[in-house]
Amino acid sequence: MLEKQSKRIKRHKKVRSKIFGTTERPRLAVFRSPKHIYVQIIDDDKRITLASANDFKFKGDKTEKAKKLGELIAQRAIEKKIKKVVFDKGGFKYTGRIKALAESARENGLKI
Repeated sequence: MLEKQSKRIKRHKKVRSKIFGTTERPRLAVFRSPKHIYVQIIDDDKRITLASANDFKFKGDKTEKAKKLGELIAQRAIEKKIKKVVFDKGGFKYTGRIKALAESARENGLKI
């Protein structure tokens, strides 16, 4: 397990050296734990979190929770007049919950 986690962290550091959230286009950062998924919209210029959400209050399987979380974070972003974001998948593969969250955010008006 530690080797798998260290590889993910290595991938994440490599990606983070290239991805940077600005005021015009903040970073949508995703963290996936074995049970839950967490999302933040971050302005790296000012070093502040503009919006955040997690899947604690949703019911269903993990993929359904990720879809609902994508809808929620898109709504919160649009309320704060954020339409475009840079997607930071946190070193995780773009399948399953990560993909469901991104597609749901796109469907609800967020441009990734």
